[in-house]
Amino acid sequence: MKHVAIFFALVTVLSAGICFAAEPVPEVPVKGMVTVVDLGAKTCIPCKMMVPVLDAMEKQYQGKASVVFIDVRENPAQAPKFGIKTIPTQIFYDKNGKETYRHEGYLDQKPFAEMIDKLLAD
Repeated sequence: MKHVAIFFALVTVLSAGICFAAEPVPEVPVKGMVTVVDLGAKTCIPCKMMVPVLDAMEKQYQGKASVVFIDVRENPAQAPKFGIKTIPTQIFYDKNGKETYRHEGYLDQKPFAEMIDKLLAD
């Protein structure tokens, strides 16, 4: 009976969307490609507001620029690695891997796209 209770507790936890393992962290910047990394958390309100912007940018620039999301709550070592003070933070890299721009907080789609277009034109 004890094993059944443990099984149901595990199923309940998993169905609630609680994740014990962090997703693998992608390599940033992507070699030879304009890259934007958004560092945030899936549970942060301004970070949730960034999801449609990131999805739109990923579709719009597919094959031209890489748009990457890293959850710093699931991957706490990433915040100091990128010098993050607040979330969300977007970091833009040129195709040579050099950081060219950093924005803290929500970033609307228009300025996001303008920055990528500028980096692609260089």
